[in-house]
Amino acid sequence: MSSFAYRSGVLHAEEVDLRDLASTVGTPLYVYASAGFEKQYLDMTRVFADVPSLACYAMKANSNQAVVATLARLGAGMDVVSEGELRRARAVGVPPEKIVFSGVGKTQGEINYALDQDILCFNVESEPELEQISALASARGRVARISIRVNPDIDANTHAKISTGTYANKFGIPIEDAPRMYAKAAKLPGLSITGIDVHIGSQITDLAPFDAAAERLAALAVHLMGEGHRLEHLDFGGGLGVTYDPQSNSRPPEPQAYAQTILRHTRKLGLKLIFEHGRLIAANAGVLLTRVIHVKQGAGKTFVVVDAAMNDLIRPTLYEAYHHVVNVIEPAPDAPRETLDIVGPVCESGDYLAQKRTMALPRSGDLLAVLSAGAYGAVQASTYNSRLLVPEVLVKGNRFAVVRPRLSYEDLIGLDRLPDWLS
Repeated sequence: MSSFAYRSGVLHAEEVDLRDLASTVGTPLYVYASAGFEKQYLDMTRVFADVPSLACYAMKANSNQAVVATLARLGAGMDVVSEGELRRARAVGVPPEKIVFSGVGKTQGEINYALDQDILCFNVESEPELEQISALASARGRVARISIRVNPDIDANTHAKISTGTYANKFGIPIEDAPRMYAKAAKLPGLSITGIDVHIGSQITDLAPFDAAAERLAALAVHLMGEGHRLEHLDFGGGLGVTYDPQSNSRPPEPQAYAQTILRHTRKLGLKLIFEHGRLIAANAGVLLTRVIHVKQGAGKTFVVVDAAMNDLIRPTLYEAYHHVVNVIEPAPDAPRETLDIVGPVCESGDYLAQKRTMALPRSGDLLAVLSAGAYGAVQASTYNSRLLVPEVLVKGNRFAVVRPRLSYEDLIGLDRLPDWLS
């Protein structure tokens, strides 16, 4: 979390004091550091600099326009999973030839919009989808560039809800069925086969699953090219994990080690490599800033009740995810420490941000920062309990901008419409 560090005892995002942001914008609040996104993106692209490659940021991790624009200005492509994400990418000027469209349930409207944009590639997830894209492209007089997402049946040893590469998951087609699917695609009108796609999961902290996937994908590429298919690229998806607990001795592999694993199997093929990392780029570039409402002493347990809740950051209760939490004002080294739960105001027992944390006991009004919240935080937020969506701020050096304002209650309630019999 180098973009977030204590300066004179106060946590800063780059050069901006988080107390100033809380005072100006209010809490809860997502704070993003431009330098964090930039460093992670550049670190990942540099390790593949000596081979043809394209890093397509997985927008589902954080699709704020300012984040997408920050990465686009560095040359990033985009991996989208909906028409909305595609429109966001195009709105900030991402060239269509740098956009890949993933996802198991692309609708007819989404496919038509992507065809009209002439995107780089559709990552096809099933035989019915292959047929649908062919029909829609032919009807529009267009040619859709496609790769087929293969499922290599590899257990990535990650959380069950973010595992995507085994036959128990809904994604892709069994790798054994790929030759038949590519043969069918070659005969269908309106399609141009350009690559093979795989994505085995998220928050993967071991290189072995990537090694196995790369080996199987490379072998499939050799087989398909031997069958006469003219491949241009291999898409390895994303999934490389990040450090959520800075106090843990366990660390995910570095990008250099990841690159060596992939290139060991693919360098001699001469194909372009595409990657779709999201969490890796965004997670540690953001924090959720929250203020303590009060401290509640329960029977044998201390609850720190804050103004952020599960609707603002659902990962802890959805995935049993760990987020490190720190005081914005750095505690003294000899400050007494206590084991506590950090919980929100939502009427759910699952409304917590952290459990059984030993830290300096905060007081009412203190600011806390939930770290590693740049990915799958704001994008999964909701208005449950009629709570307002959390605003988002982007920092650049000593400057900051509100890149998504907090809606008013009038805005929120105004989304509803009464039927005429209740008006």
